[in-house]
Amino acid sequence: MNAIALNNRPSVAVIGLGYIGLPTAAVLASSGADVVGVDINQDAVDVINAGQVPFVEPDMATTVAGVVSQGYLQATTVTPHADNYIVAVPTPFTDGKKPDLSYIETAGKQIAPLLEGNELIILESTSPPGATEFLADTIFAARPDLTLKPGSAQSIYFAHCPERVLPGRIMIELRTNDRIVGTLNGEAGERARALYELFCEGEFLMTDARTAEMAKLTENAYRDVNIAFANELSMISDGLDINVWELIRLANHHPRVNILQPGPGVGGHCIAVDPWFIVATDPEGSSLIRTAREVNDAKPDFVLDKLLPQAKRIADVQIAALGLAFKPNIDDLRESPARQIVGRLADELPQANIMAVEPNIEELPSELDARENVTLTEMNEAVRAADIVLLLVDHNEFVRLDRTLLAQKIVHDTRGVWS
Repeated sequence: MNAIALNNRPSVAVIGLGYIGLPTAAVLASSGADVVGVDINQDAVDVINAGQVPFVEPDMATTVAGVVSQGYLQATTVTPHADNYIVAVPTPFTDGKKPDLSYIETAGKQIAPLLEGNELIILESTSPPGATEFLADTIFAARPDLTLKPGSAQSIYFAHCPERVLPGRIMIELRTNDRIVGTLNGEAGERARALYELFCEGEFLMTDARTAEMAKLTENAYRDVNIAFANELSMISDGLDINVWELIRLANHHPRVNILQPGPGVGGHCIAVDPWFIVATDPEGSSLIRTAREVNDAKPDFVLDKLLPQAKRIADVQIAALGLAFKPNIDDLRESPARQIVGRLADELPQANIMAVEPNIEELPSELDARENVTLTEMNEAVRAADIVLLLVDHNEFVRLDRTLLAQKIVHDTRGVWS
């Protein structure tokens, strides 16, 4: 009998309370589990224990407030013992575009001393193939008395269950999306499914851990390749004096064509990062995936090459840069091409006044705040004062902007909102 069946409210420790860990902890706590969330950020822990949230995600604040007040969710910086562990820590890449598994390793070392046998450990972090085995190896190196062999009192069970949610819809999609469950040993997959069934209404797709790891990377690489096609098409069209937005609308009338929308690049911790994990796993066999990453990583250069010559011809130029997040209507700035472009504008144009408009944040990220020529500015104020208006993110506020404010402005619309 597994840990869930022994307890009407299974105990779960969620390691990492970021954009995936906290929503997962909250929805588990609201669906029948006793959850302790663990994070190294004391400020975030304090905010959560006060029933509040440290970042914007629709519908999450109400859920967190409810489960904290009921005592079903608490946050801490100290990893506790639990029957079930969900590891949702960052998996960035190194300067050489190699996966950095140090956060997973640290989580394993923190969990290892607490294990008594029969616990379930789920790696939810997006990871290269073999990462779940790496987590298991880390734990067994610290605890050689434990085993992967199922059925023993000293058995520890491992699974990989990658998140598959869209920022801005996380609280909905955690419940409705199908879930991939990859088993590393024994009944780990079935135990993970039983835990996620507390809240997930989607279909459970059972496989092995390595295939589950690769499946998540494949989903994001597929998106990246298709975005790269759109971005490359936009650059080709610019050289031919063709309106790429009209071009894509026309092409998409073909019943078997569905070209995505180009933009200033690709951001976020998934699509901008995960394809590199595939490249690192098989450098020789992943030329298409590598090229797509390089195309998308180069798009900010294209945007800057178009704007900078115009800006340098205007003394004390005023630039309204609309958007810093990596996608619309969220406050997530991770790997954002908009954030990168604004920073490089500040460096290239030291005499310019760059008015960054981001309605979903209250202060600039540190590297922009440190630049004297960048200010966080209200949208209408920035657009009215601007010589150049640069649209980088299609937030709802920007889509609804009074177009008469753009008269007599130099406009660069990287998202096709005003085209």
